[in-house]
Amino acid sequence: ASLKGDGFTMKVIPVAESGGVTVYCPSDGRFSFFNSPYIAHRTQRGVDIYPPKRLGDVAPSPVLGKVAGIRKVKCPRGKGFKSSEFDYVILIRSVENPKRMIKILHVEPTVDLGRLVKPGQELGTLLRSGYFDFWTDPHIHVEVRNPKDPIRARGGFKLERTFLLDNLEDSAEILQELRGVVVETKREYSLVLLEGRCRYGLPVEVDGSLGVFDGGVPHYGWFGVYTTRKPSLGGVVKLCGVPIGALEKTSNRMGLAKCSGFHFLLRGVRVGLSLYLYPSGKPLVKVVPPKPGALNLEESEEVRVAVVTS
Repeated sequence: ASLKGDGFTMKVIPVAESGGVTVYCPSDGRFSFFNSPYIAHRTQRGVDIYPPKRLGDVAPSPVLGKVAGIRKVKCPRGKGFKSSEFDYVILIRSVENPKRMIKILHVEPTVDLGRLVKPGQELGTLLRSGYFDFWTDPHIHVEVRNPKDPIRARGGFKLERTFLLDNLEDSAEILQELRGVVVETKREYSLVLLEGRCRYGLPVEVDGSLGVFDGGVPHYGWFGVYTTRKPSLGGVVKLCGVPIGALEKTSNRMGLAKCSGFHFLLRGVRVGLSLYLYPSGKPLVKVVPPKPGALNLEESEEVRVAVVTS
């Protein structure tokens, strides 16, 4: 990142596309199509961009376009955490395809109407929205929309992942167990660096091949996988050898499955896992307690998360 020229700029890479509109993620950040309970993510019409924590609360623009609308909306109160009183809907008309509008949530804008924003330039500041769960990190929600229907919860255009899992088979392996070291811990969650070869995210077996896990499981009830080829409908997804779901929807190198009969245990406590795609660097697994403070882990501690059939 830099603070010179026409303002904050950071290195970003393309990760998704819809109708000629490119969505970018910070090269050292993470993104997710499926780690959310909301309909846009269950229908592959939304993607969440998580800037790296070193940026603080700065939200870089994930798209190229002109700011066409800003709407301030009242937020519900956060359940068990201090949240923003308001959220914002930022509408950006795409330069790549002027027949598309980009809808952005969870960012308080620091740019004015009519401003041209480029990928990586400062768009605003991240909010901790009352629509989040207690373990949800601030992020940028992105949808590609029809300019005549830019705001409602449904109706976005389908997004496709353009970020490729280069050399996945050489740099990741199907894990036999989830064991690793706690690198960060707080009341809301702990971050674990897994042992074993993991690139981009948590490796899973998808119909006998290697894939990458994305989602909040099992608490959201469904999850996504990324693959190097188009997966098959009905393909079984296994984590550490345990079947955890079968693909009910497939797209170009992506699939969606319902959770089926499993849970996670860490020292006898049922926990959730929150998973993302990391373009660079070794991925971290977020361990979510049943309520804030229910896990007392310490940094540098070795832990094992068991995958248990229900």
